[in-house]
Amino acid sequence: MGKTNSKLKFSKTTKSNMITYLMVAVAYVAVEILLAGGHMSSLMEGLLVPLCIYVMLAVSLNLTVGILGELSLGHAGFMCVGAFAGAFFSKCMKGAMPDGLRFLIAMVIGAAVAGAFGILIGIPVLRLKGDYLAIVTLAFGEIIKNLVNVLYIGRDGNGFHFSMKDSISLHLGEEGEVLINGAQGITGTPHDASFTVGIILILISLFVILNLINSRDGRAIMSIRDNRIAAESVGINITKYKLMAFSVSAAIAGVAGVLYAHNLSTLTALPKNFGYNMSIMILVYVVLGGIGNIRGSIISAVILTLLPELLRGLSDYRMLIYAVILIVMMLFNWSPKAVEWKEQVREKYFSGRKFRKGAAGQVPADASLKGKGGK
Repeated sequence: MGKTNSKLKFSKTTKSNMITYLMVAVAYVAVEILLAGGHMSSLMEGLLVPLCIYVMLAVSLNLTVGILGELSLGHAGFMCVGAFAGAFFSKCMKGAMPDGLRFLIAMVIGAAVAGAFGILIGIPVLRLKGDYLAIVTLAFGEIIKNLVNVLYIGRDGNGFHFSMKDSISLHLGEEGEVLINGAQGITGTPHDASFTVGIILILISLFVILNLINSRDGRAIMSIRDNRIAAESVGINITKYKLMAFSVSAAIAGVAGVLYAHNLSTLTALPKNFGYNMSIMILVYVVLGGIGNIRGSIISAVILTLLPELLRGLSDYRMLIYAVILIVMMLFNWSPKAVEWKEQVREKYFSGRKFRKGAAGQVPADASLKGKGGK
């Protein structure tokens, strides 16, 4: 009986994951059809890659906020680290190797650097809880952004030169080149980002996150979220699993940053790009989509990214309608009555229970066990 239940549970999990993958694939096909038919404006077409970036950021933050249960406000900092690490590598290796291979290595570097920062920051930070953790991660994001703005790196025949003063202090030779120019950032990053690449990265991110959630490690992470003391009492290594979730979330944010960097001609660490508002916006996607609901994060990121542009024609009422839709989405996801209604719909249509026709109408198939020794 136990084996049968585990198989059913595995089947339901696999089916749910496949629905999520299929949802992304269908959206990709629909967009490609619109593009091929010329039914999409250039403005909407320009939003496709940022849309993929925001989806990746939302699902990765949901791993920390929803699955681990820790409030992080420094997600834009990990995105910034990955973006500059990947763009720096691409700028250095431009023309030295095939474009596809260089872009792939840049993504790996961005993920590795952001993941390493996630571990380094997570070791001291994850000992904190609640508001303290949120404040420290927020400070990390602001520190990273400000450090990048005072960083100058150049290259000439003698190698790399570093400075935190100005580009003149690099003392480059005549053939020297400034790679990172402080607040002016990195200029001339190859434009390798595309909607197709973004969709592939979304699917890879979903594969990593969903398999982690449904694994033994994922169950350990969720047990820490639900009751830390109980999890520790049964031998679960709290620090290990917290760092695992935090570093995986940071690494995916780093990959999103690499995609972001290769979609721009000039990469700068401005507040609107990697500041506090960006972290809050990603958190809004997670909260509106449902904390712990990966599919909801995808839908909310898509809706809230496209909505301002779709309402641009209503210039006088655009932000009013946007705010009303935000409120409606929040009520639909978190209102007790709405939650109760969604549970009833889920039980009615997706519970998978078989019914048989009895004298008194439809009765669950396992109801016959009751009264005959069944429990």
